[in-house]
Amino acid sequence: MKKFLEEFKAFALKGNMMDMAIGVLIGGAFSTLVTSLTDNIINPIIGILFQTDFSDVVLHLPFDINLGIGAFISAVINFIILAFVLFCMLKAMNKFMDLGKHEEEKPAEPEAPKAPTQEELLTEILAVLKEQQAANGK
Repeated sequence: MKKFLEEFKAFALKGNMMDMAIGVLIGGAFSTLVTSLTDNIINPIIGILFQTDFSDVVLHLPFDINLGIGAFISAVINFIILAFVLFCMLKAMNKFMDLGKHEEEKPAEPEAPKAPTQEELLTEILAVLKEQQAANGK
């Protein structure tokens, strides 16, 4: 049990764990910002078509069932905006991290032997043919 607690302490105090915690906090704050953007700017603009706030649009079905389609679409818009921004941030961070990496120069591979030229091939063919004629002539 003592070893388990020591491992957990090492894990919890690692830089990666702290980075993840900071990321969760920033993500939560950013999510609030995106929700505010959707609720206060995007929904009223879309709501012009429905003459009400878009998040209040409800689809009435039989048996007294109401589907909050506007609220659902607002949540989808929030998700798409948040996912797009996080994707862009991650892409930028990866590009930034790649700038710091220096690829080690690989030793040059030995050159493959050069292929014989057409003249050399013809010379070899003629030599083989002459040998065959000489062997046939004996």
